[in-house]
Amino acid sequence: MMIYDITMEVREGMPTYPTDPRVEIKPFKKIPQNSSNVSRIVLGSHTGTHVDTKLHIQNGGWSMSKIPLDSFYGKCKVLDLTHCGKNLAAMNLERFDVKKGDIILLKTKNSLNIAKKFGKDCICLAEDAADYLVERKIKTVGIDCLSIGNKEVHKKIINSGTIIFESLDLSKVKQGEYIFVGLPLKIDCDGAPARAILIEI
Repeated sequence: MMIYDITMEVREGMPTYPTDPRVEIKPFKKIPQNSSNVSRIVLGSHTGTHVDTKLHIQNGGWSMSKIPLDSFYGKCKVLDLTHCGKNLAAMNLERFDVKKGDIILLKTKNSLNIAKKFGKDCICLAEDAADYLVERKIKTVGIDCLSIGNKEVHKKIINSGTIIFESLDLSKVKQGEYIFVGLPLKIDCDGAPARAILIEI
């Protein structure tokens, strides 16, 4: 059985959204001065591989701890879109077999530059592509970028009930079908880092 770790490593200096907190990992207690080693970790709720919630885009929306667990597990389709340019359009997705209840992971040119910081060259979803996925009533969508798209893209997807994973590392994964497991921290918050894997079927 082959298992792919598609999680970005949380470390100091890692790529973060420009206006989000930077990661700090500092010793809090150290051996031999103390009986154990303990670290102090500072990071934003949307650091690295993470899940967005409705609370991320509007006050009063549901938080991370309210998302059903079946959103984080199931058969998954990885779509190779590395040939596409900036902003994935609906026409880029139409040739794939996208069905109701699918977990869809979008592998783009971002996977070729996974270690670089978020910037203007990052490939995201265009609004018509968000509409296309919403119309097909997929369960979960993930992308290899710090942001799946602009605020309107977030609203379209999240308000439909579809769960968003961002900053997946799909660099070593080929197009195909897998079992997806992505478990975020159970925390009453607008988002949370997650450990995500793919298992070959």
